[in-house]
This record gives sequence, structure tokens and C-alpha cells, in this order.
Amino acid sequence: MGVGLLGGSLGLALRTRQQSSEVWGVVRQDRLVAEVEAAGVVDHATTDLSEAVRDADLVVLCLPVGAMPAMAEAIRAHLKPGAIVTDVGSVKETVVAWLEPVIEAAGGWFVGSHPMAGSEKTGFSAARADLFAGAVCVVTPTARTYPPALTRVEELWRSVGASVLSLSPNQHDELVSRSSHLPHIVAAGLANYVLSPAHAPTGNRLCANGFRDTTRIASSSPELWRDIALANRQHLSRALGVLIADLEEIQRALREDDAEVIGDFFETAKRRRDAWLASLTPASGE
Repeated sequence: MGVGLLGGSLGLALRTRQQSSEVWGVVRQDRLVAEVEAAGVVDHATTDLSEAVRDADLVVLCLPVGAMPAMAEAIRAHLKPGAIVTDVGSVKETVVAWLEPVIEAAGGWFVGSHPMAGSEKTGFSAARADLFAGAVCVVTPTARTYPPALTRVEELWRSVGASVLSLSPNQHDELVSRSSHLPHIVAAGLANYVLSPAHAPTGNRLCANGFRDTTRIASSSPELWRDIALANRQHLSRALGVLIADLEEIQRALREDDAEVIGDFFETAKRRRDAWLASLTPASGE
């Protein structure tokens, strides 16, 4: 449900790999029905939630984190008994707490998941059938998780080329606060500061590939990242605090002309990033 970048890419991957008998997508406006179907990202598109979910064995919520509770309430009356619901949200602890009891009360099963794949681009026109190929998808079972539902969700992500990693919702949120959410804060902060109209416009002409690469994800959906930051605010705030302390140490070293500290800063970063790159299998994600 939801036919943006992730939902569209999932539908396209399932259809390309022939992993589902039918793929339905929900759109907000009638005019988008024909466009989405013509793009080939789903078999059928509709603005009617009940039509999309009433016969579904598996429902994937592909929408912003802040919209998850309302959508769960909206579909609960239309789910068939035993239906499995998962999501693609970048925050898991709050989402699981919101959705698990609602879906269970409707006679279904909820399993949280988060594919570590994405782009700063949005909309079904940016969908790619290979978006999840080689990516890691985290599943976040709890003590209430129905084991066959967990297996089915794991199979879903493996069927589109992802590898599956199981973490608790809290573990997931702590780790992605550093690996995913903090980089978005940094990219947005750089874009806000460097491109501020308070600075001479000539400076913008000097922003080359390094700046472009570092701030790419600042072009992501502001609404999406507002919801993510607020939903994971405790973990993200702690991660941001550590980064600020590290930057203050570099600021001190610059004031004191401490070449050793500054050199170690860059050397450690290079060594750690080079080792990380060397450890990767062909994979990408946000």
C-alpha cells in the first residue's frame, strides 16, 4: 500500500520476479490509477482501501512513519482473518507499538520490517526493480510475533533480493539513529548552512562534487524525515550529542593549532571507511 519509491519498487520487483499472483497499490487521487498501472509497478491501483486489502494475504504499508497509526486503523475492518501486515518504516519501536495490537485485534499479524534501501528521489516514477537487490532488510519480531508470519515476511524480502537481519525494535532504532538518521541531519545541516542566502551567492558556485555527494540526501522528503526524526528522537538526540562533542574537539584542535589531533581525525575516518567499504558485498541503501 502506497506507491511511492519504496512501494513502487517493491511492486515492480515482485512483478518482475513473478513472486506474487497480484500486486495492488493504493493511490490518493483517481487520476493516478491509470498512471501507476501504466508504469507497471502494480497490477491494480485503487483509491479504495477496502478493495486493496480485503483479499490480501500480505499487506505492506509503504508510507511515512507518522501516517502508520491512522492507516492501520483505516484498514483493520477490511483485513481478512490471518492476514499478515508489515511495513517499510525507518523507525520500528514506535511503529511496532502502534500497529501490533491494532492488527492483532483485527485478526491479523504484524511484523515490522525496514529495507535499508532508498534514494533522495520520490514517487513511483523513480521506482526500480533492483532497488532491494543486495540490500539488508531488518525484521523486528517481538514476543507477540506469530512465527509463520515472521517467516512469510522474511520470504518476501528475500524474494526481491534482500538479505534479512533480525533485531529487536529498540536495537534497530539505536543502530539506524547513527547509520541512517544522523547522516540526514548532517546533510540537511550542511545544506542549510552552506547554501544560506545570508552568504554571498558566489560561494554556491564553489560547491563541487564533494559538497554535492555529502548533501545528496538533503533532497529527500522533508515530511518523511520530520516524522522519522521525531519518532526516533531519543536515540537520534544521543547520536547527535556524540557527534557534536567530536566536532567540538576538532574545533578546539583548530584553535590550538593541534596538528596531531587533526591528522588523527582524518586518518581514523579514512581507515574506518576504507575497511567498511572493503567488507561490503555488492549492496547499497540509505
